[in-house]
Amino acid sequence: MIAVREGWELDVMRSAGRKLAEVVERVREAIAVGITTKEIDQLTEATILALGAKPAFKGYKPGKVPYPASICISVNEQVVHGVPGKRRIREGDLVSLDFGLVYGGYYADTAVTVLMPPGDPLDQALLDGTQEALRIGIAEARNGKRVGDIGFAVESYVTALGFGVVTDMVGHGIGRRMHEEPSVPNYGKKSTGVPLVPGMVIAIEPMITRGGGAIRTLGDHWTVVTSDGSRSAHFEHTVAITPRGPEILTTLDPVPFPQPTIR
Repeated sequence: MIAVREGWELDVMRSAGRKLAEVVERVREAIAVGITTKEIDQLTEATILALGAKPAFKGYKPGKVPYPASICISVNEQVVHGVPGKRRIREGDLVSLDFGLVYGGYYADTAVTVLMPPGDPLDQALLDGTQEALRIGIAEARNGKRVGDIGFAVESYVTALGFGVVTDMVGHGIGRRMHEEPSVPNYGKKSTGVPLVPGMVIAIEPMITRGGGAIRTLGDHWTVVTSDGSRSAHFEHTVAITPRGPEILTTLDPVPFPQPTIR
């Protein structure tokens, strides 16, 4: 069942989103060559708790093994769900950080990718293209549009750049649970899929690679990597559909509603 949120619910989700944006800013400031992914996880959890929220990922168990950390850190060929540990961030690493928290009974979800200097220009192009794909996808998240319009916009943009779309991992509805209906793929056809109406809240999250879109999961049951070893980038925002347009909830400062790309 697809939830349509009341105004007071959106207010709580706005608060949750702003808190998560604070976490992102604090963690991004701390990322440096030499830091371990476990240290990033510890900082993330401490920051979430200090803001009066709870980590959304820790203990999450959709399969056999509960997720053991408060952040997903995916490096280079890792697409999503990388488990923090002893690994140290190195020069030139492409680091995807996926954050989630619960506040007031509602979830917020966001992700960013950072490139450690000195960065490969091709990695920078991938990062920039994935971030722009998120903006383009958000611009399609409007009353009267459909989920397929978001996927079509993302896929059309990144494939024109020569990048691959991970099709086995998708965005999702979000609210009382981390993953709700509808699924929000990063591919699709215009004017197809679930209609978008005011009050819906979705997580849009392009996962894009420098190679193909095929993936596999490692033996820890969580870390998803590209099958061809190509590097990957991941950006995500929690977005509310409103009568005025898409509203990004996981941001510190209000921004103008993204405008559709003219094609």
